[in-house]
Amino acid sequence: MPPEVIGWAASAILLATLIRQIVTQLRDGSAQGVSHWLFVGQITASLGFVTYSAMVGDWVFIVTNACILLTAITGQVLTMRRRRAQS
Repeated sequence: MPPEVIGWAASAILLATLIRQIVTQLRDGSAQGVSHWLFVGQITASLGFVTYSAMVGDWVFIVTNACILLTAITGQVLTMRRRRAQS
């Protein structure tokens, strides 16, 4: 089995769990217990990983980390909107 298959499968599993968390957060309607710093750290780390992955030319990690970056941005936006709505 080519290593890329394992990488893409792991990527799909990770992204499915992150997307599920966002869906749960959307349904919950509350931003309680969601740390702003979680998203700041995730966005910062993802930017670094996307840059690194691009520099080494690993498409599995470029795509995965770009998608993780998008989930972090989405989570941050949703949390901010929920907190504003609760104020």
